[in-house]
Amino acid sequence: ALMEHFEPKMEAIARETIHANVSNLSGVPSWMLVLIKHILEKTGKQSLEEIWPNLEVFFHGGVAFTPYREQYKDVIRSSKMHYVETYNASEGYFGTQNDPADPAMLLMIDYGIFYEFIPLEDVGKENPRTFCLEEVELNKNYAMVISTSAGLWRYMIGDTVKFTSKNPYKFVITGRTKHFINAFGEELIVDNAERGLARACAETGAQVVDYSAAPVFMDKHAKCRHQWLIEFAQMPDSLEKFAKVLDDTLKEVNSDYEAKRQNNLALQPLEIIVARPNLFHDWLDSKGKLGGQHKVPRLSNTREYIEEMLKLNE
Repeated sequence: ALMEHFEPKMEAIARETIHANVSNLSGVPSWMLVLIKHILEKTGKQSLEEIWPNLEVFFHGGVAFTPYREQYKDVIRSSKMHYVETYNASEGYFGTQNDPADPAMLLMIDYGIFYEFIPLEDVGKENPRTFCLEEVELNKNYAMVISTSAGLWRYMIGDTVKFTSKNPYKFVITGRTKHFINAFGEELIVDNAERGLARACAETGAQVVDYSAAPVFMDKHAKCRHQWLIEFAQMPDSLEKFAKVLDDTLKEVNSDYEAKRQNNLALQPLEIIVARPNLFHDWLDSKGKLGGQHKVPRLSNTREYIEEMLKLNE
């Protein structure tokens, strides 16, 4: 835990655990996958249960698991393996998936945390509407605000959530308050992106390692669009089909996006740029943010991040 740099830390973890009786994993899906692949390479094995036969569960959180699900099937092939999502942070422990058949998490209401919720459209306003837990509506995006017995007072955690049940209170994480694209009124959030990518992968046989998207405000032809930079573990059988399925799914799950894409007037079809291997790893490394809780910004309303990534991609 005290080691500063990710690569030597990863090597130390591998060395310490390869011969141990590991039954469960806990961590961020993206970085855990890097560790697992390193361990498989180090041992020459094809799947993780060859090394740890008693492995049965991965408690994951920090980033959405959906883009990584197929890659985990490749490295952990046991039918006995389970995946449980958790929502924990430095500021508190907020939720745990209590039903493997339901992706929603049970809200932890007895952990010394008082919750408030701001509708996503009110975030950033001087006097936003704020609701207590009993006032929330189902299937509506809220920014979560917490006050805790540790001393945080009305602290905006930075995540957006949507409730799927009120008895008991169950929710899914839908994105980040800072990670969205609304350059043209399309209000695209991470949950939309994850659903679109999942379907595009399913229909083209692709596997996504990492991605980031941002708006192109106006090119030399006065056209606006979304630009997606995607690193694939497995390329789609057709990049054009992948882009179309992604675009069509975004229209389906987001009426604002669909309206802006109508007849290609406000928004042109999205553009996909294939990232070279390890691009996002190298970008995080350039920022001194390898490992731990560091995450690639999935959606950005400016081109600051994607321009840096594109330069590294050349």
